[in-house]
Amino acid sequence: MVPTMVLVADDSQDTDRAEALLGLADAVARRGEAPVVPAFGSDREVNRAVRSVDGPMVVVPAYVAGGDHASSKVLAGLDLGGRFDALHTAPLGAVPSIVGDLAGRLLATGWTAGDGVVLAADGSPGQDERQAVTDVARMLSRRLGSPVQVGYLNSWAPSVGDAVERLRRNGRDRVAVATWRLVEDRDYERLLDLGAASVTAPLWPSEIVVDSLLAQHRAAKARLAA
Repeated sequence: MVPTMVLVADDSQDTDRAEALLGLADAVARRGEAPVVPAFGSDREVNRAVRSVDGPMVVVPAYVAGGDHASSKVLAGLDLGGRFDALHTAPLGAVPSIVGDLAGRLLATGWTAGDGVVLAADGSPGQDERQAVTDVARMLSRRLGSPVQVGYLNSWAPSVGDAVERLRRNGRDRVAVATWRLVEDRDYERLLDLGAASVTAPLWPSEIVVDSLLAQHRAAKARLAA
């Protein structure tokens, strides 16, 4: 029996974000590899959706590590009830194909060598996610052949705005913001207001995101079958 993929994220405060997440869930379901249940909303709503799933399941975060503080808190509060036929994966982090796509997005917005780069993350309660953001920045820096500064929107320091200004003070007249978040929402709109030379779009829609989520599900399915 193929475990159900339960996609988890908080969408309780943003209708545009909710629509984007449902579009992602539909795209994953269309691949036909596994049944897909969207569990989007508040802690209570997500736990209710998870409890409604019969049979084996793999809970997959519908966000990137350090890219969604609210969703990270929802996942941390998820209660699988000690079920032996259920597990959850970590959020997507420094996946080479995703970081490569992010580098391509920067180039498409006009970034050139000599411009500054700020990786705009959100933050989360977990140090593992903070390390994942650091790993993404390092991998992106290697791909671009240029330093990448990390900035945060809702937790940790420095803020994205401070990181942009620091690069400007250090002689980078043009600073590009690489958006480390999965879907468009109000926080993404805040990035557009910073006055950076360019801001990349969120990672979804991209088939690379769907590929990566399904790869997580396959790996977890193998662990459940072991």
